[in-house]
Amino acid sequence: MSAAKAPVAVVTDSTADLPLDIKDRYGISAVPLNVMIDGRTWLDGQLSQQEFFERMHRAARLPTTSQPSVGAFVDEYAEALERADHVVSIHISNELSGTIDSARQAAERFAGSVTVFDSRNLSWGLGFQVIEAAKRALEGETVESVIEAAAHARDRVQMLVGLDSLDNLVKGGRVGRVAGFVGGMLNLKVTLTVEDGSFSPVSRVRGTKAALAHTVDWVEDHLGDAKRAAFCVLHAMAPDRAARLEELVRERFEVSELHVVETGAVIATHTGVGWAVAFLPEE
Repeated sequence: MSAAKAPVAVVTDSTADLPLDIKDRYGISAVPLNVMIDGRTWLDGQLSQQEFFERMHRAARLPTTSQPSVGAFVDEYAEALERADHVVSIHISNELSGTIDSARQAAERFAGSVTVFDSRNLSWGLGFQVIEAAKRALEGETVESVIEAAAHARDRVQMLVGLDSLDNLVKGGRVGRVAGFVGGMLNLKVTLTVEDGSFSPVSRVRGTKAALAHTVDWVEDHLGDAKRAAFCVLHAMAPDRAARLEELVRERFEVSELHVVETGAVIATHTGVGWAVAFLPEE
């Protein structure tokens, strides 16, 4: 006798940077994007961060990335609908990737059984939304409740990204409103946030120590009246900075949970070396 279906299954994509243990814990599946290096295509997650950066540095030109195919989403949705009556599919901002377009085209094949949700964010700015939705799904909540959880998290989650250089962002064509920061970057670290689904510049800071201090000051300013938050510290080939940022976060704030995560190859293609902190305030 087969097990009863759950009301909702949650699907995301690899740019959420969710580790395997998190996906397993909350029953989340992720469709990988693609990264192309010197004519060879890899699924996001196939290469370790170390190996990806080594290949990127050896490559004749900057790697490129692309969204999953419509077929990849069709396959994932078909599998998810074997265990659930409905799929809520939550993805990287439509301003930053064509991923959600592929997801929507695939969803049209499932007669209203798939709802696609634009996170207006990326990495753990997306990841926290996915987790909050998945918590509701695990509790057997309705489609509307799961979407409500994602939307509520989308309104509250914040993320600050720190980069050693804007080179990758510029070459990858994701510079947008950051264009005015390109000049005069010598020896400066730049911080960005995500507003209205795309990158927005925050500050230019000289030196790593000052940049990390600025990062936690920014978090404090944007926590507002919240006393506690869930945090994720992310890095691209910057484990020392991630470790220091974790220390600073734990010293300064009331932490309900804190994850330290390496960004995937697709995110790292566009950021290069850098760090980030994402947080979801408790209410």
